[in-house]
Amino acid sequence: MKYVLVTGGVVSGLGKGVTASSIGLLLKACGLRVTSIKIDPYLNTDAGTMSPVEHGEVFVLDDGGEVDLDLGNYERFLDIKLTRDNNITTGKIYQDVIDRERRGDYLGKTVQVVPHITDAIQEWIERVAQIPVDGKSGPADVCVIELGGTIGDIESMPFIEALGQFSYRVGSDNFCLIHVSLVPVLNVVGEQKTKPTQHSVRGLRCLGLTPHLIACRSTTALEENVKTKVSQFCHVQKENIITLYDVSNIWHIPLLLRDQKAHEAIFKVLNLQGLTREPELEEWTSRAEICDMLHEPVRIAMVGKYTRLSDAYLSVIKALVHSSVARGKKLFVDWVPAGDLEDATAKENPDASKAAWKLLKGADGVLVPGGFGDRGVQGKILAAKYAREKRIPFLGICLGMQIAVIEFARSVLGLKDANSTEFDPNTKNPCVIFMPEGSTTHMGATMRLGSRRTYFQSTECKSAKLYGNKRFIDERHRHRYEVNPEMVARLENAGLSFTGKDETGQRMEIVELRNHPYFIGVQFHPEFKSRPGKPSALFTGLIAAACGQLDVFLQGSESKRNIPNGPANDMSQRHIPYGASNDMPQRNIPNGASNHMFQAACGQLESFFQGSETKRNVPNGAATYQNGAATKLANRPQDGAYSIFNGMHL
Repeated sequence: MKYVLVTGGVVSGLGKGVTASSIGLLLKACGLRVTSIKIDPYLNTDAGTMSPVEHGEVFVLDDGGEVDLDLGNYERFLDIKLTRDNNITTGKIYQDVIDRERRGDYLGKTVQVVPHITDAIQEWIERVAQIPVDGKSGPADVCVIELGGTIGDIESMPFIEALGQFSYRVGSDNFCLIHVSLVPVLNVVGEQKTKPTQHSVRGLRCLGLTPHLIACRSTTALEENVKTKVSQFCHVQKENIITLYDVSNIWHIPLLLRDQKAHEAIFKVLNLQGLTREPELEEWTSRAEICDMLHEPVRIAMVGKYTRLSDAYLSVIKALVHSSVARGKKLFVDWVPAGDLEDATAKENPDASKAAWKLLKGADGVLVPGGFGDRGVQGKILAAKYAREKRIPFLGICLGMQIAVIEFARSVLGLKDANSTEFDPNTKNPCVIFMPEGSTTHMGATMRLGSRRTYFQSTECKSAKLYGNKRFIDERHRHRYEVNPEMVARLENAGLSFTGKDETGQRMEIVELRNHPYFIGVQFHPEFKSRPGKPSALFTGLIAAACGQLDVFLQGSESKRNIPNGPANDMSQRHIPYGASNDMPQRNIPNGASNHMFQAACGQLESFFQGSETKRNVPNGAATYQNGAATKLANRPQDGAYSIFNGMHL
């Protein structure tokens, strides 16, 4: 087993997760099997009880693990399925060591950070690295390990010591360290400064680790004299100084690594020269370039509670990007704080209320993501009502599905006090109730978590068609409340269809509104399984409906399913060709031609032309809104992230 360790210095938020994912993708493109491990030095056992405002979204795995959002990056880039043990935390390690001590495994010895904690870390890494995550038997060839936080953090010291020991344990030919650091440009001076990187590497070396490659984050490519300076002061060969500058979208990062021969430098360290091929990234390159060329807009209003932190909905945004690119549309996300839609805000802050409603009414589609707590719930209900009555495409996820049911019960059934027992334990008309198996005393890992099976009740509903008319699907869940099965009959008689249920038939998984262009709510989280080349079926349906192309899209899917030896009948698993064939030129394609070529390659040319006729007229100077503030779409500034896509990290 070969190991590649990615560390970070100077500041947090440099994009270590994207860098680690890109390195893994590059190695995979060279023919290697790759797995990933994320180390988080915090004391929490997992990310399940952490606030999205502090930590970003909680990513959920097939096995129910609630983990760091970077594991979502690994899964999306590498198209793999990780386990909960692929996320190591200080809490997990200390819990493991304490459990061993209580069992008497240490035979009366004094339990210490060294060697007991550091040994436990190394043993955990070696064990998890052997778990196959790509659907094949046997261990991977390379394990990419990302150490969270910044070099010098107190909480990461045991991991630094353990990884230093680990490098000797596995041997120099099996361990490669890549350090991600910042090379800032001071506006006053106007030159790239290397001193922060020098200090960061010096600190790393003092802790017993020496980097083999340095990935320098900067706004622009490193100048040659700057590379020479970093090489000289950090004792790293100049060809091993990689520059990762800001790009139009993060799909370009693996291409930057490839173009600078990062894979060759890694192979030299790991003694893999001559055992691999040149990276095959034609499809990935085509997708990255096509994403830059898109100009036909589609606007989605994201009505949520945590709209001030985009990472709180990271997988949702990425799923929207995957689907919009697959449909040949340029995505614009309008962030609508749910609380600003409520009547109380209209009285207390009329300007914020008007801005929020303007965004909602100007959107082509409405998405209400998952969440917890009652803040902003009434605003989400109003958003669902607006989408239902105005026939705007709507997708509700988890809580978004539950509020759609509550709104329908209030407006259509006339049950004015209909509610969830999460928000009103004493409601006389509980549409949503606490699940019987849930815990009322403990928060961590007590929800219905992980991959669960949903059975379609009809093949004629939109959701079944989007999934390729399969009898059942497996999607990931994270919830402790569910639709009250005792109210299902009344709701269905009034026109709300529960088209997907669990194996017992008592737990509602998918709800659709009859005679609506696109109104779907799901109890699961489809965003967690969306991939760049395999967009989520339900997100693709939302984008298609928002563009007025849903019927044509569904017809195209049906015709494709009838082709012998064609792709699988599951849209979420179908491989979509993004570019032209390998013998066609991929670069320097005029914008107009590229969009037509892309649509034809996806088998969507007719849909594209129809959408062009029916799409909304959005002027070139149209404004987008971030939390109520208007900004121009064009010439958005970079903010130090790898890329900005309508103000969002891709």
